[in-house]
Amino acid sequence: MDCTLSKYTDFLLSVPKYATATSMSAAYNHQISHDKVSRWLKSSYLDSTAVWKQAKKLVRSLVKFSDQQGVISVDDSIVEKAHTDENALINYHWDHSLQRHVKRINFISLLYSHDKIDVPIQVRLVEKTEAYVDKKTGQTKYRSPLTKNEHFRQMLVQAKQQVGFTYVLGDSWFSSAENINLTTNKLAKHAVLALKSSRTVALSDKERKNGEFHRVDQVDQLEEGKVLKVYLRSVAQAVLLVKQVFRNKDGSQGVLYLMATDLTMNYDQITMIYKKRWKIEEYHKSLKQHTALGGSPTKVVETQANHFFAAVIAFIKLEQLKLKTGNGHFKLKAILALTATKACMQKVTEWLA
Repeated sequence: MDCTLSKYTDFLLSVPKYATATSMSAAYNHQISHDKVSRWLKSSYLDSTAVWKQAKKLVRSLVKFSDQQGVISVDDSIVEKAHTDENALINYHWDHSLQRHVKRINFISLLYSHDKIDVPIQVRLVEKTEAYVDKKTGQTKYRSPLTKNEHFRQMLVQAKQQVGFTYVLGDSWFSSAENINLTTNKLAKHAVLALKSSRTVALSDKERKNGEFHRVDQVDQLEEGKVLKVYLRSVAQAVLLVKQVFRNKDGSQGVLYLMATDLTMNYDQITMIYKKRWKIEEYHKSLKQHTALGGSPTKVVETQANHFFAAVIAFIKLEQLKLKTGNGHFKLKAILALTATKACMQKVTEWLA
């Protein structure tokens, strides 16, 4: 028996955490040797195209291409690999929460959401393959030939050929003028994006022409629950700006600034649409917890990348199971874990008999 993508992804959904060639071989009663698993991981070439091939079957079975009611959410995330040797794929990236560089895999995803379906249709790994000399230290370092925003723009152009959607959602990292212009001008779509509090806007076209810009957190006219038409630097058309305030039980509060290119929207519509971006956070969590994403001991870029994309494809299979059974991802994994526990208890009973 040979190792295949279908068998490997089924295995990833079945193991609790770690996915080794030896454990997969054992799971298939050694009908697949661990060498065959290792050779498959090394010889395969999985990428974003393979992800879309799997997602396309599910999307097309539920949504017509002409249906434009879907949304695209963009975000990047990481897989920590602290104990794996550094290479072009596993490299040091800045962690804002830890305020330090951490060794990890960095990836960018476009998640397509429509009604009850949420699947990645574009996924890219950020590989640092371009050498440069750090001016401060004189040391040779490596960086990605493309920035995350350049990756995003290429991915979004491809996404338009894959699915129908109206809105592009993203956090402040992806709210550059270049991204907005591509979405509205070239792709004829709308964007609902978060803005940093330090982002500046003009309150009229005249102010913009005169170079009069104000920080969004200092615009007195911007009130919670209201919509304000403003102008961004390097974006020709006006956009809508809203201020959303979150109040915590301890009395503290947080503020989120959102911009929308669809001038027909009101405050409730903007904030409700942006809530759908949370689906990509759920995708990241499920991907990491349920598909053994970080549980492979692979050592080289080719096998690491193939395992990564296989895990993403396993996530899509999990989404298929969700639709088929009516159970969410966490419930499905709990059912699988319980099934395994029952089988173990039965085996123990047999041994002690």
